[in-house]
Amino acid sequence: MNIRNRWLEIGQSKIKFFKDNEDPRNCIHINPEVAESWIRSQAMGISPYTEIIADRLAPEIIKELLAQNHLLIEVAKSVFEAVKLKDLMIASRYAIYLFDGNGVLLLNEGDLLRLVPERDSMMGIVWNEKTMGTCAHILSMQLKRPVQLLGPEHYCVTFNNSNSSAAPIMDDNGEIIAIMVLSQHLMDEPLDDETFLKLNSHTLGLVTAMAADVESKLKLRKSYEQLQIANEKLKITNHTLQVTLAVIDEGIITIDSTGKIIHINKEGQQMLRLEKSKNENINIRNFLGNQSRLMDLIGSGNSADIEESLCIGNVEQNYVINIRQVNSTDGQIDGAVLKLVSSEKVNALVTSRSGAIANYSFDDLIGESKDFKKAVMLGKRFATSPENILIIGESGTGKELFAQAIHNKHRPNGPFVAVNCAALPRELIESELFGYEGGSFTGAERGGRPGKIELAHGGTLFLDEIGDMPLELQAVLLRVLEDKQVMRVGGRRYKRVDFRVIAATNKDLYQMLKEKLFREDLYFRLSVLSINLPSLRVRENDIESLSEYFIRKYCEKMMWDVPKLSSSAQNILRKYNWPGNVRQLENAVIYAVNTAQSHTIEMEDLPAIILSCDTAPKEPVIKGGEIYTIEVLEKISIENVLYKTKNNITKAAELLGIGKSTLYRKLKEYNINVD
Repeated sequence: MNIRNRWLEIGQSKIKFFKDNEDPRNCIHINPEVAESWIRSQAMGISPYTEIIADRLAPEIIKELLAQNHLLIEVAKSVFEAVKLKDLMIASRYAIYLFDGNGVLLLNEGDLLRLVPERDSMMGIVWNEKTMGTCAHILSMQLKRPVQLLGPEHYCVTFNNSNSSAAPIMDDNGEIIAIMVLSQHLMDEPLDDETFLKLNSHTLGLVTAMAADVESKLKLRKSYEQLQIANEKLKITNHTLQVTLAVIDEGIITIDSTGKIIHINKEGQQMLRLEKSKNENINIRNFLGNQSRLMDLIGSGNSADIEESLCIGNVEQNYVINIRQVNSTDGQIDGAVLKLVSSEKVNALVTSRSGAIANYSFDDLIGESKDFKKAVMLGKRFATSPENILIIGESGTGKELFAQAIHNKHRPNGPFVAVNCAALPRELIESELFGYEGGSFTGAERGGRPGKIELAHGGTLFLDEIGDMPLELQAVLLRVLEDKQVMRVGGRRYKRVDFRVIAATNKDLYQMLKEKLFREDLYFRLSVLSINLPSLRVRENDIESLSEYFIRKYCEKMMWDVPKLSSSAQNILRKYNWPGNVRQLENAVIYAVNTAQSHTIEMEDLPAIILSCDTAPKEPVIKGGEIYTIEVLEKISIENVLYKTKNNITKAAELLGIGKSTLYRKLKEYNINVD
């Protein structure tokens, strides 16, 4: 379900909860933690229509509280300034807040809270579950982890158009000392999915990183203060060392203006494969390629964040490098502090945030037919091989499920990155697959963006509908598959990537090859190992077992009693041709469950398109012993349904048991005009 629909479903459930006391835990779109918090908030007598927060500590208590948390506030302010947060707040409808462990506001930047009686005085506001009900920072405090809430997930309706991301700040004992919240206020209803994801994709990551930065710097500051107390007469005069201690922990390297390594931490030694006893006279230039910009940036006197390849031994490894200049008292460049973060680590975070994981294994694949078991057996065997795999099957046969199962047997800890070659606009598919460097084209992100192939490093790249990939890009993809190197659009160097390709198609690639619509060399590269998924109509008794599984699965999700299939309904399901295969079968039984009037699904509860196979005229559709291909039969079925529905695409898709996008694609494929 897309963001807009989920937003609306949550809002409707919220209204039903307030007006009819309908249990929000029954709504599949609401996280259980959010639903429980709504129930607690209501039990505490909090009005969801509160417009002003009047709960505020007394001035003397606020003064004492600010004094107690002066170090926390000071560090948080430095983090805000370091990321130029104030400029971001002014240029957008974002606001950031820092609350203590009891929900008392200590610091804020950006769009002021609209629920405060005195807008110029916000310190000391008490904002917790007892005063405002469900909100992101309270859930983050309770769960001890980052939390992101869509607008309607907040208890108070005033926040229906605000999205909030919160992350905890903890002490050495794992206890929460503060919560950081980044809130975005939308003017109207939720935006379209693409715009919404662009606005929110990095919000949770940003606030989590900032909270971690505050937490790290607090520990460093406290350690530094303890060191001062223990060594009152010892004064640290080495400014470079102070800058090193102030940087977030990762691979930390301090160099002078010539590139000589002065200090390096344990993580940095491991990254560069340096022995502790042999760190002297090592220069960072020894690890840089000919096209590296690092020393030029240091010489310019500007701090920067770049992505570089370091040559370690005979292997190039990619790192995101944060450069922070170190200047002497007279303004001269003394050197720089470098923080190294593996690009793999950054990409892994991006892929996990974007849902690039595989959920299905071979144990989740249901079927007892001979052809299906053979496909499963081949999938398990091929999973242990590093070769590329081509999965061939009609629409709805479960090609992506097979791909996920193969991935989880081969590289379960790596990313599973799926690309639908038919869904991507032709002009964007190259940048989506290969990524781009900053400034490569109008609208490109300043820092560039890795492509799907880069994000699949260490895992699997699933190319669905590979037959729809533009011919001009097939040559570029072939080169990547052969060399396992990728160059971003607008880039100047190749990056090594380690991934395994699983491609899928419902087209006859071999026929396309003959018609010069698909490259021969790419076909043979992709089809080293092939799996043919059988259509549902040839899977013997699997229709009945799959029907029962889908009925049980749906009813468990909806918390309904599980109905039985009558013998007449089973007979109809067995007779039907299933052009949409397993996906259509699942849609059909869900329709039947929702229309059944008793604990038994009767024949008349099935979709009309399926019933038509039993109620059609008795004379044969195929006359004179002629044999038609599946494509011809599918085209005839689509044309019949369009005729019955008077070209209503929504109704036709519902009767056929397929999505509207799939129907539009098939209309184009079969050249069917609906005007």
